[in-house]
Amino acid sequence: MATNSSSKKVIYAALAGNLLVAVTKFIAAFMTGSSSMISEGVHSLVDTGNEALLLYGYSRAGLRPDAHHPLGYGRELYFWSFIVALLLFALGAGVSFYEGIQHIAAPTPIENALVNYVVLSCSFLFEGISWWIALKSFRASKGSMPYLEAITRSKDPPSFMVLLEDTAALIGIAIAATGIWAADRFGIPAIDGAASILIGTVLAVTAALLARESKGLLIGERASEATNNSILLLAENQPGVEGANGVITVHLSPDQIVATLSLEFSDALCTPQIEEAVMELERRIREKHPQIISLFVKPQTRRTFEALRKQRYTSGF
Repeated sequence: MATNSSSKKVIYAALAGNLLVAVTKFIAAFMTGSSSMISEGVHSLVDTGNEALLLYGYSRAGLRPDAHHPLGYGRELYFWSFIVALLLFALGAGVSFYEGIQHIAAPTPIENALVNYVVLSCSFLFEGISWWIALKSFRASKGSMPYLEAITRSKDPPSFMVLLEDTAALIGIAIAATGIWAADRFGIPAIDGAASILIGTVLAVTAALLARESKGLLIGERASEATNNSILLLAENQPGVEGANGVITVHLSPDQIVATLSLEFSDALCTPQIEEAVMELERRIREKHPQIISLFVKPQTRRTFEALRKQRYTSGF
């Protein structure tokens, strides 16, 4: 799992690079009339706004709990990550499709194609640097897991969102360069419009993947199997606990988890002793897993726990 600090550094690097790239692309589009260059400019501008929203999400997620939000604001990061995916689809892909269709319907020759090549080369360099920073950060956090599996298991959307956005940007630049070259080389301006549509397709696919992962986290995903097993093991080794029936965990943000434990206590314990055992167990769990911000313990026998779990799954509630 990437830390918030490393993820923020990746976002800052991407924001600075995309802002510079967006400005140069729009200047080139104005000078040459290239449809795919306009699409690329919009893409970079959307990416710049997306990075700003992710940073805002981190800021909001760090707010302390209050009376109206007793568990804090952690899920704001997941909300803004989902909004980023929607913006990438609606603005990035939408404008690219629109520009492409317009350029095919009313094609105009590209002027000063060399300007586009220079801008795209510089953009590829800037995006490549941002992509390399994001790749190194994500590679360090994923360990030995394959990339796709690491993305689906990650609880920190910005850690992979920037990497996927930069990957889409590099692919888009390659498509734009190819489209501009072909349109200029063969004298068929409509090819430039087709390249814009292809860029929109790349952005739409990327946005769909980001939305899918962000939606799952926004709804609520459990902590890793290792974390769940560790909590159960700590509970089983707590004096006074005869059995740990099960644990339910939900991520509110990358470093905020809510956990609920079902425990069977010794019949010899009285209420003050149970309270003392719960407090000690909570201290030990938070000492090992500081990301657990709230822990709820429910005293139950194994038979009651199994009966309620069966009822919950069979009734769908």
